[in-house]
Amino acid sequence: MTERTIVHLMRHGEVHNPEGVLYGRLPDYHLSDLGVQMAERVAEHLTGRDVTHLVASPLERAQETAQPVAKALKLEINTDPRVIEAGNKFEGKTFGVGDGALSRPQNWYLLRNPFRPSWGEPYVEIAVRMQAAIADARDAARGHEALIVSHQLPVWTARMSLEGLRYFHDPRKRQCSLASLTSVTFEDDRFVSLTYSEPAGDLIPEALRKKFVGGA
Repeated sequence: MTERTIVHLMRHGEVHNPEGVLYGRLPDYHLSDLGVQMAERVAEHLTGRDVTHLVASPLERAQETAQPVAKALKLEINTDPRVIEAGNKFEGKTFGVGDGALSRPQNWYLLRNPFRPSWGEPYVEIAVRMQAAIADARDAARGHEALIVSHQLPVWTARMSLEGLRYFHDPRKRQCSLASLTSVTFEDDRFVSLTYSEPAGDLIPEALRKKFVGGA
């Protein structure tokens, strides 16, 4: 008998980051008040779903996003370093033209290869670790649903890998908004479909949708 399992990949909620720093894996970046609202909205959305396994990145913003879900569904948060944010050599800097990191000639060499990419963790390595984490979550929730709280680039890279698409892309065009769900359906171990939803979409200001701070 075929078992149907769904693994939801969730991007964390909005982070308090008034300086616009590319925070990447840096500690002490927490959800803003709006980010907490987003997390609570997703917890409400998942209430009544058959989610039996909860995983989160070790970074504070992901753990804080998972907490309302853990409380609502009475689940333990399983911390998995494989779903952490992608490594980035611009971490700790403001990113962009003007007074950002891109205005400094010494940083231009980091942009030499957008296909790998040269400024951070290779897409292939992100895909491998995310696929392994997804497979383990699927196995833990076999016949039910699992939720993995991660970050924009890892979620997007996992999606590209599952759909067999190229990794090179325009970051501004990722379909992975704050607190969104990329839901992956398996029949036994076979990937069969993927859907995208934004349970907290109405909470996202238009300015945030247009803003890209890498390492989110």
